[in-house]
Amino acid sequence: MVSPRSTTPAPTSGLDPRALFAIGDLELRARVVVEGLWAGLQRSPFNGFAVEFTEYRQYTPGDDLRYLDWRALARTDRHYLKRFEEETNLRCQLLVDTSRSMDFGSGAVRKAPYARTLAATLAYFLLQQRDVVGLATFSDGLEAMLPARWRRGQWRHMLGLLDRTSTARATRLDRALTQIAPLWRRRSLVVIVSDFLSPVAEWDAALGRLSAAGHDVRAIQVLDPAELSLDYGKSGLWEDIESGRQLYVDPAQARSRYLEKFSAHQEDVARVLRNRGIAYTRAAVTQPLDFVLLEFIRGQAGKRIRRRRR
Repeated sequence: MVSPRSTTPAPTSGLDPRALFAIGDLELRARVVVEGLWAGLQRSPFNGFAVEFTEYRQYTPGDDLRYLDWRALARTDRHYLKRFEEETNLRCQLLVDTSRSMDFGSGAVRKAPYARTLAATLAYFLLQQRDVVGLATFSDGLEAMLPARWRRGQWRHMLGLLDRTSTARATRLDRALTQIAPLWRRRSLVVIVSDFLSPVAEWDAALGRLSAAGHDVRAIQVLDPAELSLDYGKSGLWEDIESGRQLYVDPAQARSRYLEKFSAHQEDVARVLRNRGIAYTRAAVTQPLDFVLLEFIRGQAGKRIRRRRR
């Protein structure tokens, strides 16, 4: 994918993030978003994942007549059965950034709760379809991991993991990927939720190894509007959330240089993900979360892990 998938809806559509995040409970927020997500799917032409026809074989006594091809019988006067390629349950691994940079917020919604709600909603949606879902969190390395399962109580365990407070500051996606890759041995849909503001050169190779292992890797970049424009605050002493370094900054004077560097970083992110064959969605925290996930699910349609039944 050359550029991030657009997820900007009409202003009057979707769940207003300010109203949604006025709900303090993560579980309740996720349930509200799932309801909006189902409504969006029902209104869209997306109809889920169908079993696909693959080939014919000769009928033998005892075969299920539901799969008999009556048109072939009329044409050839022979009995043929359709054989199908059956889809297995999806195996999904969620990797969520909990570093200090995710605590930033210029408005009513910060990146961290937005990312946690996104992950909780996607997990709940998939578990309702009896898909297998796991979760890991990272900051300066892998922090915690819940193996992928479908079982009663799995979602509650994931909510508990997402509600934990990280004490680390820095973001080291490369370390997290290196630590977790040996634990994810079965091919999975891997969804990384992060602001991806760390240097691209640090995590490019580790991400490439994960993709080369056969995983279908997807990236959702969560950003604050102020990070996109630097239209935030007054001149004064600013502190780097992750390093603690303090600098005097006048946003009006620094904006031009900042936008140049930020644009270059975003181009690097898009280029690396494109070269690795990784689909990329960018979401600002002011965007309705149900629309972000709706676009993600539409992009995933038809790409589920399949096995052939003989």
